[in-house]
Amino acid sequence: MDLANLKNINVNDLFNKLKSGGFGDKKLLIKFGIGFGAILIFLIIYYVFVSPVIKAQEEKLRIMNENKEKIIEFNNNIGSLTTAVKKLEPDYEKNSKLFHSKKEVEDLYQNISKYALLNGLSIINLKKSEPQAVNGSAQENTENNSEENSNSENNEGQQVLYFKIPVEYEIRGNFLSYLKFRRALSKSSKVINYEKEEITTLQEVQGQILSKSTISIVGLPNEYQ
Repeated sequence: MDLANLKNINVNDLFNKLKSGGFGDKKLLIKFGIGFGAILIFLIIYYVFVSPVIKAQEEKLRIMNENKEKIIEFNNNIGSLTTAVKKLEPDYEKNSKLFHSKKEVEDLYQNISKYALLNGLSIINLKKSEPQAVNGSAQENTENNSEENSNSENNEGQQVLYFKIPVEYEIRGNFLSYLKFRRALSKSSKVINYEKEEITTLQEVQGQILSKSTISIVGLPNEYQ
């Protein structure tokens, strides 16, 4: 049956016949039944199969639009973020060269021994002292504060800025070899401060010197507290 024929049905006539019991027109009833069944099947197919697909597509479209907006926002922020990173780079380079981690302290300790042996020097003494806390008031005073004074100041609640780790060594050997040792040590990627250096000539061995030196490095509080 062609569903287009349902357009020719007069609804008022249909209700009048139903009220008067005019069910004799079987063709009309068949048309009505087919039309009603077709609509019911269409609704079932739409809500069971078509509607979920449409909703899923709408959700994907919504997510895609949100992602597009985020991409536009991120692209707009790239310039400001790049500028901020460039401003932070000098501070990062400075801090990365200045501060030593605990592992880097051990590496320095080993490098002193390595550079001395490579240049034919003899290590008489090599000692790493306990880290010394340095706070704001300690910076305003002398550079070499004692560990006891630093601890007493810290107990008063002052913030520790960094820790200073002294390393003492005594090395004996040829003076030229010692200069090569110093040069190798100075090429370290981290900052090394010479606190004290005393070089004496050994009378008993010609051309030999003895260097008693104290160097120091600094570390961040979270590494040594």
